[in-house]
Amino acid sequence: MWHSRSRSYGRARLRGAGRVGLLAAAWLVGTEPAALTGQEIVSEPAAPSPGALAGRQVVLVTGSTSGLGRAVALALGERGAHVIVHGRSRERGIEVVEEINGSGPGSAAFYAADLASLDRVRALGEAVLRDYERVDVLINNAGIWLSGEDARRTSADGHELSFAVNYLSGFLLTRMLLPLVPGSPRSRIVNVSSVAQTPIDFDDPMIERGYSGGRSYAQSKLAQIMFTFDLASELESTGIRVNALHPATLMDTEMVRSAGVSPRTSVEEGREAVLSLVLSEDPGTGLYYNGTRAARANAQAYDEEARARLRVLSERLVGG
Repeated sequence: MWHSRSRSYGRARLRGAGRVGLLAAAWLVGTEPAALTGQEIVSEPAAPSPGALAGRQVVLVTGSTSGLGRAVALALGERGAHVIVHGRSRERGIEVVEEINGSGPGSAAFYAADLASLDRVRALGEAVLRDYERVDVLINNAGIWLSGEDARRTSADGHELSFAVNYLSGFLLTRMLLPLVPGSPRSRIVNVSSVAQTPIDFDDPMIERGYSGGRSYAQSKLAQIMFTFDLASELESTGIRVNALHPATLMDTEMVRSAGVSPRTSVEEGREAVLSLVLSEDPGTGLYYNGTRAARANAQAYDEEARARLRVLSERLVGG
């Protein structure tokens, strides 16, 4: 039942989605529905009707139950947006939703998904496609930092864990949700990356040799930037602004503190950098920002051949 409903739903979306929908067609129609890959994800509370969202910005922030993502979600809710809150912890997610819904003028709904599993990423994408007619802003913020770990870890799909969570999950989710992103300069896709960037060794992209937590993190963050540049070029004619940024250095977050590192900057500083890409009149597209200023990323990000190799690798790994 869900299989056939999801397929027909996807085709209906794509018929009215224009160029963005055509670019995403292979990802949506070719993706296995949530019911075939795991338990269906349900929003808490129920997602608002399209009429209730008229004239309001709809924003999805992954990893928004703590740290930077939480701060960004709350700030956008305060500005009247409807925020799709995502995280692994239902308890934390509901807390964020209740804070946004309780204080207004914005609203929120929570979706639980573990991005270390591509099945759950697909289920999240299917749930958002099912519940919303548009997503004006997609902020790929969720991430992990395995600092100091010498033991290589893998995802549910057998991929190097940092690469899977920090990069592949956002790659797949973005591709799935492109039909919902309006072709407009006010539409934004923001990839939260890092100043820590290490070139990808395409002979060993899963770092089976010479692994370190720092290297895996930095490689995954450069992959995000390379995808950003590629996607911005692909969507240039649609008007959608696609950018990546290093929000701030070692913000005072649970992720930084749990790594045993002393914070250097505040979450508020990082929040303002992200908000600048979401709310500014025109931040440009296909850019990497360090804080609120455009900056130069690692040289590999500007290598078209390397970006093409990453694209092929990513499509293979997610089954696109």
